[in-house]
Amino acid sequence: MINQNISIADLNKFCSNTMLETLGIEITELSSNWICGKMPVDHRTHQPAGLLHGGASAALIESLGSLGSSLIADMKTQNVVGIEINANHIRGVKEGFVFGKAELIHEGKTTHIWQGTITDESGKLICTGRLTVLITQKKQ
Repeated sequence: MINQNISIADLNKFCSNTMLETLGIEITELSSNWICGKMPVDHRTHQPAGLLHGGASAALIESLGSLGSSLIADMKTQNVVGIEINANHIRGVKEGFVFGKAELIHEGKTTHIWQGTITDESGKLICTGRLTVLITQKKQ
């Protein structure tokens, strides 16, 4: 279960100086089993033809799921690392924002699995994916 004892503002501060900030990803909502965010579709996230880059979509899904796992794990004693991601790109987007949601579908002691969806501003499905996160103990 995701620890919700952190404000959205503090969660976004936690992401400062990371790829999330570089891509303009902003966390918008948090619950006990999902986390949401938005990402601009602009020069930072375009591929050369002017559409949302598939890697940016995968980065949004992985960022949300990994961040969600970091709110479940004990970050003082554990590491959280994504070990597998897949994404199916459904529709192209040229501008505006996309909205991601990562839902926790498995919370084990050593693995978490997240189902990610990305929609456009009108709610149309843009991408769906799945992320597996490994939880390991930090070396003392």
